[in-house]
Amino acid sequence: MTSVPSPARTLTRPSATAIRLFVLAAATFTFVTTEIEPVALLSPMAHGLSVSESTVGLLMTAYAGAAALTAIPLTVLASRVPRRRLVIVTVGLLAISQLALALAPDYAVALGARLFGALVHGVFWSVVAQVAAGLVARDRLGRATAAAFAGNSVALVIGVPLVSALGAIAGWREAVGVMGVLALLVVLGMVRVLPEIDAPARHHDRWALVSAAVRDRGVMIVSAVTVLLAFGQFVAFTYLAPITREHAGLTGTGLSAVLLAYGVAGVVAFARLGAMADRRPRAALLSCCTLIITGLAVIVAIPHGTVPLILATLAWGAGFTPLPIFLQSAVLRVAPEMPDTASSVYVVAFQIGIGGGALAGSGLLGSGHLTAIPLLALVLFVAGSAIAAAARQTFGGDSVTTQLRPARPPANIVQASRSPQL
Repeated sequence: MTSVPSPARTLTRPSATAIRLFVLAAATFTFVTTEIEPVALLSPMAHGLSVSESTVGLLMTAYAGAAALTAIPLTVLASRVPRRRLVIVTVGLLAISQLALALAPDYAVALGARLFGALVHGVFWSVVAQVAAGLVARDRLGRATAAAFAGNSVALVIGVPLVSALGAIAGWREAVGVMGVLALLVVLGMVRVLPEIDAPARHHDRWALVSAAVRDRGVMIVSAVTVLLAFGQFVAFTYLAPITREHAGLTGTGLSAVLLAYGVAGVVAFARLGAMADRRPRAALLSCCTLIITGLAVIVAIPHGTVPLILATLAWGAGFTPLPIFLQSAVLRVAPEMPDTASSVYVVAFQIGIGGGALAGSGLLGSGHLTAIPLLALVLFVAGSAIAAAARQTFGGDSVTTQLRPARPPANIVQASRSPQL
């Protein structure tokens, strides 16, 4: 008897939208990994640049401060630039800053390279969510944002641990150089697959949009929560290396393993909580905060021990990895008529939190109060979570159906232009 050949399996080609979201995810991966490099390379950079660990931590503060100061004005200035060109240019300039950092002969040049990269940070994050949302129907906004921002999660799972391991094995300059080359590859990918995306319709007064965004109650509530949560995150996460060393005696590849565990837990949580991004955004946000508070509480309550630290790190990573996605989605929902402007305000809030947290952590570490760092982070997360829990309308209840209706633009914006697309 002759056997009947089984039908050949056919591979389905990914849709154009899926490919474009993948490229955006690669870009967010690159930005997140390079932004957090000082966390992964704290000790080798301190040794290589002949400065203290707390001084290397200030590279986070300087980067965040520059991004916060420039996000809104540069976003306004670039508002008429086609979105495709804008995201490509921002990633290209990031690549230049990374290569300059890899070659920096001293701390001053390293600081300058970081500041150069920070100039495009706010612009990138102000438009990338808008680009992702523009690729899909509005009822899939949360999922599209989550897909593009999946690079954040992958950065924590692969990017940061890999940079940490490369820094320990090959050297911090080589690790930074690899990220610079990767940024160039992302630029080539974006040039190839991203479609032409026009800039939003021209307004006579762009600063009227900024004024409307900072006076919008929903945007301000999301921004306030963002400042508290980002401050709490980076007052502790920036100095995870000394915290891990103090609590568990782990350094080098041991620290890389802790960072890997943090990131893996985040991806697992992202897979479970991501589906809630559109249906129950407030519940998803509060679930993240609960996990983070639990992890930080364990670190505060049990100051020594490898197992407690790892378990706490798993909860911490599971909570924070998806958190920025839910915050960004909240901004787009409360201000659908001015997404890039409202997003730039959100970026400023996030960068204030990052810079303030890294600065506060540097002060505590430099003064010998390492144990106060996770305690401060815990207090800030409790405060931010309380505000988010109370702001039911802003973050959405069990359903966000009402949030998906196009919001009416502020009166002064309608007078400036008839287009509600920005």
